[in-house]
Amino acid sequence: MKQTVARVTIVVPDYDDGIAFYCGKLGFDLIEDTDLGSGKRWVLVRPKGATETALLLARAADERQRAAIGNQTGGRVGFFLFTDDFARDHAAMVAAGVEFREAPRHEAYGSVAVFADPFGNLWDLLQPAS
Repeated sequence: MKQTVARVTIVVPDYDDGIAFYCGKLGFDLIEDTDLGSGKRWVLVRPKGATETALLLARAADERQRAAIGNQTGGRVGFFLFTDDFARDHAAMVAAGVEFREAPRHEAYGSVAVFADPFGNLWDLLQPAS
């Protein structure tokens, strides 16, 4: 039996703002952007070269959902972007204006630095130790 986490939802204030950050600054691919009517869209993005898990960008529809933007994991790092070249991707992200919350560090598990998306979600950029 094989199971896969296929989609992870990130609540954003606006679909196009989400696409601009994830595709424009992080270099993710826009997999799908389908109009569902009534102002809703099915927007999927995923890192270049990824084949399984994608982010579903969901526009906040009410006050409760707007309150969750950027705090979907209670202020903890909730998302992990693995890379095969930490220095390359860190430099590209810094050049694109991505906000890093700390300097890169090297841990037993790999090279890592915490960054934030413009909505407040915290991410690890991580190159696992070999």
